[in-house]
Amino acid sequence: MQDTSGWSWDPGKSVVCDTTKISGEVQWLEELFASPDGEKAGCVACTDDAEFGVYVNDEFWENRYEKAITPKFTPDGRLVVTVSADMEWTLAVDGESWPEGYGFVWDHKFAAGKIACAVQQDMQYGMSVDGEIWETLYENANNFVLSPDGSSTACAVQVQRTAAADIGAFKSGVFSIAVDGKAWSEVFMNCYTPCFNADSSSVACQVRRTLSDYSIAVDGKVWDNNFQCVWEPLFHPITGEVFAPVRLGGKWGMAKDGQVIWDAKWTQLWQPQFNADGSNLFAICATDFGKFTVIKNKAPWSATFPVVRDLVMSPDGQRAAVVVKTGKETYGVVVDGKLVGGDYDMLFAPVFSPDSNNVAIRGRKGADWVVVMNGKPYTEGFDRCFDPVFSPDSSMVLIKGATHGKVERIVAPLNQF
Repeated sequence: MQDTSGWSWDPGKSVVCDTTKISGEVQWLEELFASPDGEKAGCVACTDDAEFGVYVNDEFWENRYEKAITPKFTPDGRLVVTVSADMEWTLAVDGESWPEGYGFVWDHKFAAGKIACAVQQDMQYGMSVDGEIWETLYENANNFVLSPDGSSTACAVQVQRTAAADIGAFKSGVFSIAVDGKAWSEVFMNCYTPCFNADSSSVACQVRRTLSDYSIAVDGKVWDNNFQCVWEPLFHPITGEVFAPVRLGGKWGMAKDGQVIWDAKWTQLWQPQFNADGSNLFAICATDFGKFTVIKNKAPWSATFPVVRDLVMSPDGQRAAVVVKTGKETYGVVVDGKLVGGDYDMLFAPVFSPDSNNVAIRGRKGADWVVVMNGKPYTEGFDRCFDPVFSPDSSMVLIKGATHGKVERIVAPLNQF
């Protein structure tokens, strides 16, 4: 959980950015953005033909770019923008560009103060961390990840060149996992979704061994058993054991280090998550076709829904919340198996308070964007809003909302919901 103890939690509201104050010729404005702590907000603006600037807290960055896209804030509040200048792409961090340009960059990753992204250079692919590119690049790379401590990167890579439509070469195996640019010696028909363990020392991934056999590889070593299919693995946070949903006999179960520990009886089972000490394992599952719910340690919730997404665990690891589809075009929030509040046209991921007692979420109902806590909307709606954040003592909610081009930072006590 992000450390918010240094943020301002005095109740009240203030205008952080007012785009109506932009002076000079501006052709158009892109979507507004706001930092996690709500202290920074702004947008990308087209300031001239093929010229873009980044507007933050009522001021433009000094530099202009041929293009500026995908603004994102790091957890510590730095603004990262993908920018193009002199026909090359790079990342600009709080207005300072990385020294090297690339053919293209995308898929920002943040961890422990590090910034990583996927890069293409001369039609070769890999990753760059804080502006330092891998020494070895590959003709194909995807599924990019940054380790929890920011010390390592990994992705799936093609390690052997193949001619177009060379099915024989593909079946023999041409993909592997590269960690910090160095590929495993083992090759597979396909590799997917690499992930790091808690201390960033080990990597696991899905592998496809034949046209119909799938398994999990850990640091290149494959589980002894094959399955009809597998989903993304995860490490136990304490023991380092590797878990993954697996398909057997047309049904899904959970495997640990290659051995099935949850019987394969579910129509679907995916997106597993451990709590911090590994005592609880949650996942999204389907009890039948189109009947989705959440399962905790083999026990599913009784209520099912046609769609379940955005599984979030409480900080104490005992509770869970999800977004569910409640109607043809409506969504709701379910906490511990119970629908909380009404229906909305759009909802994003739920947010638990540090004490695990409250759940807030942002969404849209009709023309208004709203922040809702425990099913109760905040007294004010917005043209756009951002993910809410609870104060460390769980007594306040930070709301970042935009109306008529003005972004406000609002700290509201719980009784204002």
